Amino acid sequence: MTDQKKGMYLEQTMSQELGHPSKNFDDDGREKRTGTLLTASAHIITAVIGSGVLSLAWAIAQLGWVAGPLVLMTFSFITYFTSTLLADCYRSPGPVSGKRNYTYMDVVRAHLGGFKVQLCGLAQYGNLVGVTIGYTITASISMVAVKRSNCFHKNGHDDKCSVSNYPFMAIFAVIQIILSQIPNFSELSWLSIVAAVMSFTYASIGLGLSIAKVVGGGHDARTSITGVEVGLDVTGSEKVWQTFQAIGDIAFAYAYSTVLIEIQDTLKSAPAENKVMKKASLVGVMTTTMFYVLCGTIGYAAFGNNAPGNFLTGFGFYEPFWLIDFANICIAIHLVGAYQVFCQPIFGFVETYCSKRWADNKFITAEHGINIPCYGNFNINFFRLVWRTTYVAITSVIAMIFPFFNDFLGLIGAASFYPLTVYFPIEMHIAQHKIPKFSSKWVWLKVLSWACLFVSLVAAAGSIQGLAHDVKSFTPFQDP
Repeated sequence: MTDQKKGMYLEQTMSQELGHPSKNFDDDGREKRTGTLLTASAHIITAVIGSGVLSLAWAIAQLGWVAGPLVLMTFSFITYFTSTLLADCYRSPGPVSGKRNYTYMDVVRAHLGGFKVQLCGLAQYGNLVGVTIGYTITASISMVAVKRSNCFHKNGHDDKCSVSNYPFMAIFAVIQIILSQIPNFSELSWLSIVAAVMSFTYASIGLGLSIAKVVGGGHDARTSITGVEVGLDVTGSEKVWQTFQAIGDIAFAYAYSTVLIEIQDTLKSAPAENKVMKKASLVGVMTTTMFYVLCGTIGYAAFGNNAPGNFLTGFGFYEPFWLIDFANICIAIHLVGAYQVFCQPIFGFVETYCSKRWADNKFITAEHGINIPCYGNFNINFFRLVWRTTYVAITSVIAMIFPFFNDFLGLIGAASFYPLTVYFPIEMHIAQHKIPKFSSKWVWLKVLSWACLFVSLVAAAGSIQGLAHDVKSFTPFQDP
């Protein structure tokens, strides 16, 4: 061992024993975290503003002018409120000077313990796996939309312009295999900032095209206070199911609790991580709410009750085709970054478990430095290389076999929204602050929790109905 490495080792050991940060290490003995309000906000915006922002016109169309914006604002508040509770739980027992908890499961273990830790793991990692599969599908749809846009421009809007999703899923998978070799979350800040810029760009393009459609006139968009009308647009049962799905779409569009703790673990120690995370949550939620309300309401004004599921990939607009192409490229780039934000916690969980379980296995633990031109030294771990490549490959194959997986994703989201975004943050807040049973604060926190449970159950019912409808016409590896 070189003198430099000995010095770093001794410094790290002293930091761990004394329980306070040194020049190169934090109070837990790990390398100094460098995350800031900017990087945390970028991570949140990348995780929250997905291509789903462009489907909110459809959601507003199901709910109408009154209920639609009201539901958006309600879930905006709920998400921000529960995220502040969760941010205080990163350290335990105190939110400022307590012991760090690196993952959501660690946080639940420290504050609640018992079987709830396994319940948290099942909800969190099941949701993360579902999101990565869903993003593979969604990114390929955006790539396909570029080719179809050019086809429509060349051959006319009546042409079928059929394009297969599968080659684009393979391209997306190759990109993710390369990016997945980035060792950890703290090194993804640049990717999240790029992805956040992309999300602003395509959301702004969709918003601008909607405004142009409304201002330009000449369209017969029909809107109403209650949204799509029974007997005219849909049947009574369709109205009910689509309302459930719309509420679920909006509720889950805000959820980033699955990665909140992992984002907070990238923040540097001063100022206190919980204070920075609360500010980042406020910035992220306010930014996304602004875009959600604008894209949803103006999109509804532009298309009315016939609003498409996504007016960039669903061709609510055809021209200017080059702008549609650019917006869809931005969606694909954004999803490249968002995929990494959601899969890194999965990678970290598996690799931490394996390194503890087989600590003497060099295949799992050894790092091999290689020099990359124009980059410098990069550490390769063979287990990380094989495991992460395998994960991306398997999720991509699942996306190809079940191209309607977004319905599964809605169901997984329904199952995870309540426990991860509402239940655990509230229960941990009650335990952390020792709030007495049946006190006024305890009662209203429980009422909020039960109300969100009802919403999750309603959304799950809508997702199951949509899934059952898709399965009827399902044929594996057949292009839609």
